[in-house]
Amino acid sequence: MEYRVLGKTELFVSRLCFGTLTLGPLQANLSLEAGAELLAEALDGGINFWDTAELYDNYAYLRLAIQKAGSQPVIATKTYADSAAGASASLEKARREIDLDIIPIFMLHEQESALTLEGHRRALEYLCEARERGYIKAVGISCHTVAAVKAAIDLPELAVIHPIINYGGIGIKDGTVAEMVEAMRCAYDAGLGIYGMKVLGGGHLGATVEKAFKFALNLDCLHAMAVGMARRDELAVNIAYIQGLQPPVQAVTRLAGRKRLLKVENWCSGCGRCVERCPQGALALQGDKKMRADVDMEQCILCGYCGAACPDMCIKVF
Repeated sequence: MEYRVLGKTELFVSRLCFGTLTLGPLQANLSLEAGAELLAEALDGGINFWDTAELYDNYAYLRLAIQKAGSQPVIATKTYADSAAGASASLEKARREIDLDIIPIFMLHEQESALTLEGHRRALEYLCEARERGYIKAVGISCHTVAAVKAAIDLPELAVIHPIINYGGIGIKDGTVAEMVEAMRCAYDAGLGIYGMKVLGGGHLGATVEKAFKFALNLDCLHAMAVGMARRDELAVNIAYIQGLQPPVQAVTRLAGRKRLLKVENWCSGCGRCVERCPQGALALQGDKKMRADVDMEQCILCGYCGAACPDMCIKVF
């Protein structure tokens, strides 16, 4: 496994980051034991960098996995808080539920521009204060936009950016792949740590996994990449690709016929909250007699955020 120092954070991280969204209730909904075992196996395989968020509701997996492994990875988590009180509650929840005194990386979730960063100024200030008190090692943002990456460069408080990046440009909301890479290079030159998300395009690039990994690995401005995994086959294949090796043939074969989807159950009430929450505009209300959510799988990046907004728990990634 290759490791890099994540920008100016001094955190030493594996180039493959375990994206834990897939483990919990928004996606695979693994048992606590199964999810923790997979994380512990990943750590044993050299993946010392795990990405999560308060939204994912999966801190218990991380806590049990750390107990099983007997060692602590670099953990990055995120909050939607826009106030000091909200950021404080998010930080304490993470510390308590993962059972860590110090959270290595704490980020503002899904920022879009300088304007949204200004709207979250109080939360950012609190996270910086918590960093000074030793509860956080680095503060950052996650984003789906070029504009947010550019805005982060101008904020000296930030040390980490978690942008969406893949060779197809899937999920980039305001620009091209070239524009995102250029913004990332500027951020990298400014000393920020950068780890990408959705390098496989939320599953859309599943038929060209090797190409997708090669694209990400060849970006000199990308310290690491977070990839969601919920199966041992996925873990084995992804570790092989990140190491430049041919993955196990049987594992590739088992995964080849699997296509991930977003499913809306028939009890959808048509409330529209998922439509409002979707960051990609992939959901709409459809129907003649009864309105219900309908998904455009060409636009969906399988983030599962719509499921978190659904009051009736009728949306799942599977």
